[in-house]
Amino acid sequence: MSITSDEVNFLVYRYLQESGFSHSAFTFGIESHISQSNINGTLVPPAALISILQKGLQYVEAEISINEDGTVFDGRPIESLSLIDAVMPDVVQTRQQAFRDKLAQQQAAGAMAASTSGNQSNAPKNGEATVNGEENGTHNMNNHSEPMEMDVDVAIPASKATVLRGHESEVFICAWNPVSDLLASGSGDSTARIWNLNENNNSNSTQLVLRHCIREGGQDVPSNKDVTSLDWNSDGTLLATGSYDGFARIWTKDGNLASTLGQHKGPIFALKWNKKGNSILSAGVDKTTIIWDAHTGEAKQQFPFHSAPALDVDWQNNTTFASCSTDMCIHVCRLGSDRPLKTFQGHTVNNFFHAALLTLSPTIPLNAIKWDPSGIGDSYSVIASFDSTVRLWDVERGVCIHTLTKHQEPVYSVAFSPDGKHLASGSFDKCVHIWNTTTGALVHSYRGTGGIFEVCWNSTGDKVGASASDGSVCVLDLRK
Repeated sequence: MSITSDEVNFLVYRYLQESGFSHSAFTFGIESHISQSNINGTLVPPAALISILQKGLQYVEAEISINEDGTVFDGRPIESLSLIDAVMPDVVQTRQQAFRDKLAQQQAAGAMAASTSGNQSNAPKNGEATVNGEENGTHNMNNHSEPMEMDVDVAIPASKATVLRGHESEVFICAWNPVSDLLASGSGDSTARIWNLNENNNSNSTQLVLRHCIREGGQDVPSNKDVTSLDWNSDGTLLATGSYDGFARIWTKDGNLASTLGQHKGPIFALKWNKKGNSILSAGVDKTTIIWDAHTGEAKQQFPFHSAPALDVDWQNNTTFASCSTDMCIHVCRLGSDRPLKTFQGHTVNNFFHAALLTLSPTIPLNAIKWDPSGIGDSYSVIASFDSTVRLWDVERGVCIHTLTKHQEPVYSVAFSPDGKHLASGSFDKCVHIWNTTTGALVHSYRGTGGIFEVCWNSTGDKVGASASDGSVCVLDLRK
C-alpha cells in the first residue's frame, strides 16, 4: 500500500471544489502546492474522497462483523458505523464484543431450537403467504442507489452528441459565441479553448488553445492556475477570461491575446462584458470589483465595498451593475459613484463560480440562479440546488411553478434557451437534462462521461454545450 501526501491533498482539494467551497479550495491548493503535483485530475472521478471513505468504513464494519471462522452474525453486519465511530478504538472494540455476544446467543438459540423442533414442519400455515421482499411481497425500492435509467423517448442519441477532447483537467465553464458557431471553454489546465463547430468547417471541430501565462524571469511561463470565468462580447469578436492567477485577459476570436488586465490582488471569480462592449466587469477574492476599459485595458474604477471575496457580478445597464459576496451583501453600483446606490444584506450566497443571489431555503445550499432572458410573459427565474433539484419560480407571484427532480447529484448549472421555452440543467450525476418550462416535462436527456459543471445555449437555441469534470466538452444538437 502506498499513500502520498500529494494524493491525500489532491483528494481533499477536489472534495472542497465539488462541495462548493471554492475559496477554501483555493487557499488549500496554494498551501499544499496542488499545481506542482503530477496528478492528472481528469483521471480522478467525482466524489473520489467520499468513495474511498465509504470503502474504508465498509472494511471496518466487515472486521467487526466477521468472526474468526468467517461467519457473519445473521448474514450481515449488526449495525452501521458512522465515520467518527469507525476511527474511535473504544467504539470499535465495544461493537466487536457485542458481535461476539450476539453470535454466542444465536448459536445457543439454534442448538435449542434444533433439539425441540426436529419433527415440526417449516411450511407456512394455511392462509399465510411468504412476504419477504422476494416472494409475493413488495420489493423495497431506493430511488438513489443506482443511476437513473435513461428514458429512450427523451435520450439524445450518440449521433446528436459531439464530444470534444483536448483539455487536460476539469472543464469548469463554457460559453457560445453570440453570432457564430464557436464554443469557448475554460479549464483547470490553465487554458481556455475556442472550438469551431461550423458545419462548413473542413478541419472537424478545430480548437484554438489560449494558454494563460505569467511573466517570470523575463519570459512567459504557464500560470498553472484555473481559468475560472469567460464571456464573449456582444458582437462575438472578443473573448474575456478570468483566472486564479489574478489576471483578466482579452482574446480575439482567432485566439490571439489582445490585452492583459492586472489590478486584482488574487483570483478572479467572475467577469462580464457590458452590452455596449466598451467595458468589462470583474469580481475577485481581494473583495473588490473592477470596471475595465475594454479598449485600453486600464481600470476605470475599482469598487472596494465588500468585506469578503466578491463572487459574482451582473450588469443592469452599460454603467450600473450588481455584485455579491460571501459577506452576505449585494451591492448595486454605478461607474463614477464612490458609494453603492443600494445594498441588500442578509442574503445567503453559496457559489461554485456562479453566485446564487437569493435563498429560498435556509438549510439547502443553492448553486446557480438564472433569469428567463426572453422577456415574454411573466418573469421567471430558475434556481439549482445541492439537493439535486431545479426549481422554476414565477417571481411576480412568488410561486414555485415546477420542481424538477430527475437529477441524482448536486445541480451545478442551469440555463434558459434564448426564447425561454426550454431549460437546460447540468449535474454531477453526469447528466444534462432539457426541460419544457411551461409543463415542467423532461424533453431531452444526455448522460456524459463526467460530472457537469456548466451548460450553455447557442444563440439560435438549437444546441447546448456542457463542460465536464473529466476534461470533456460535449455539444448536443437538438435539431430534428
